Amino acid sequence: MKTAVILYNLGGPDGPDAVKPFLFNLFNDPAIMRQPSPVRWLLAKLISSRRAPVARAIYAEIGGGSPILPETQKQADALQARLGNDEYRVFVAMRYWHPFAEECASDVASWGADKVVLLPLYPQFSTTTTGSFLTVWKKAAAEAGIDAPTSSVCCYPDESGFIEAVAGLTAPAIEKAISSGPVRVLFSAHGIPKKFVSDGDPYQSHVEKTVSAIVRKLAIPDLDYLICYQSRVGPVEWLKPYTDGAIIDAAKDGKAIVVVPVAFVSEHSETLVELDIEYGKLAADHKAKAYVRVPTVSAQEAYIDGLARLVHEVEGSSGIRPHGGTRICVSESIDCPCGNGPEG
Repeated sequence: MKTAVILYNLGGPDGPDAVKPFLFNLFNDPAIMRQPSPVRWLLAKLISSRRAPVARAIYAEIGGGSPILPETQKQADALQARLGNDEYRVFVAMRYWHPFAEECASDVASWGADKVVLLPLYPQFSTTTTGSFLTVWKKAAAEAGIDAPTSSVCCYPDESGFIEAVAGLTAPAIEKAISSGPVRVLFSAHGIPKKFVSDGDPYQSHVEKTVSAIVRKLAIPDLDYLICYQSRVGPVEWLKPYTDGAIIDAAKDGKAIVVVPVAFVSEHSETLVELDIEYGKLAADHKAKAYVRVPTVSAQEAYIDGLARLVHEVEGSSGIRPHGGTRICVSESIDCPCGNGPEG
């Protein structure tokens, strides 16, 4: 029996010429821009044209393109080694740039998989990330003629390997910062519009579950910490508090700052530019005692072991389920993909 494991993420432009079409793909996604199709297409054209020069400048800070594909391939290679080569093959797919779901599905069909496992590099579920990819995968798989039983992990916000990896990277960062003064730990996640959560997206509750698990793992008495959200775009209200404001407040409070990216598992522009460069400067400008950014989990052994456990947990089943097999979303999260049980 041959099992195809689809490891998927957001994607990113691989060079300056890819920035504008990448942005168009992002803003033309109905899970991101929730206007009717003709309006969304026009807005995506407008926004991608206007934002492309700024985005190119951002990517120029890290070599002209996003490192997310090679980072994801590194994770895929590590997972492949952990699963073994006899019965498994790990494929990579991206939502907004190559390799697209359609390209990946074609490769899976050519390989002749007997089973398919869809495994997100988003530990916390959101309709804007995992939900969006699952929609396009369903169409891509049908067009590629994939009829193998397919199971999907929807989320794993407190999976033990993921939590161990984050906590293991955070503890030495706290030790480093504490030499400069009292520490405040900012657990920073990518934001989404507040309305999406009000309408039933479970993302915020999943982020909170992740942070609670990390804090328990760290076991630091009276830890001063805050959950905050970065990378907002546009005039609408996003989840708060915003990371930049939290950094300013921590600096004013005389704190050494440790920033932990809890919703990113690989380095890309939001960590290497926004957190490291822009927010690092913000902390310095406001005379923070220290500013230490925790690395993403990348291919940390504990994280990869956790991903392998997730594959074994769901393979052979059907439908979509979270880590542990039963619904973890709060009752208000009507966008939970699992319904009221493990099968959804």
